[in-house]
Amino acid sequence: MSWRKEQRRAERGYHHGNLKEALLQAALGLIAEKGAAGFTFADAARMAGVSAAAPYRHFRDRDELLSSIAQRGFEQFEQRLTAAWDDGRPDTVTAFERVGRAYLAFAHDEPAFYNAMFESGLPVDANPALQAASERAFNIIRAAAERLAALAPPGMPRPPAMMMALHIWSMAHGVASLFSRGDAARRKLPMSPDELLEAEVLIYLRGLGFPTDRPAGKSAEPPPVPPEASSGSGVPPGGPWGKPK
Repeated sequence: MSWRKEQRRAERGYHHGNLKEALLQAALGLIAEKGAAGFTFADAARMAGVSAAAPYRHFRDRDELLSSIAQRGFEQFEQRLTAAWDDGRPDTVTAFERVGRAYLAFAHDEPAFYNAMFESGLPVDANPALQAASERAFNIIRAAAERLAALAPPGMPRPPAMMMALHIWSMAHGVASLFSRGDAARRKLPMSPDELLEAEVLIYLRGLGFPTDRPAGKSAEPPPVPPEASSGSGVPPGGPWGKPK
């Protein structure tokens, strides 16, 4: 979305009395063009068509504005992941594959939100509302990891669900970042983002000893793992998503 179009939207929001929404839209436009680190609080005010002092009516500083954008992004992200997971139907592996595709689709469709969520360097645990939103989204991937862990072959130690969730997220984040780089269009990549993520996850699961071949028409698997049976209850410093490796 162009700078001018975002500016017009922001100005309309302000003139209708919605200064907070105007600033959020202005900041989203700036993030889309320059990245989360590429603009100032004053830039957001100028793009919204207000004085440099006006944003302080709603936000303490630029970080609080970014936190509000990241929180909104995580809320939308959670909705997409929840719909994709669909409580593991019709089977865990199929549902998990949908979650992976939904992750990559969000990064592609909402780059400004994704940048604010994962590339801005915000201390997630310093904002309770932002941390809660990020945890709700992460818990979808953790639920999928718990179901995957339950598919461990008999006699094989079940891997901790939190470890699996963090590894899987790191892979998805790496693929999303690779294909969102500015020079991606100029590089000839051997496969699509979905194919690359699927290949990485298959390699990871095989390394853990999981069977990765599904006979056609079969989806037999153990019952879902109850929440109390999952390994570990804490989250890593900086929020549940940790820091990408």
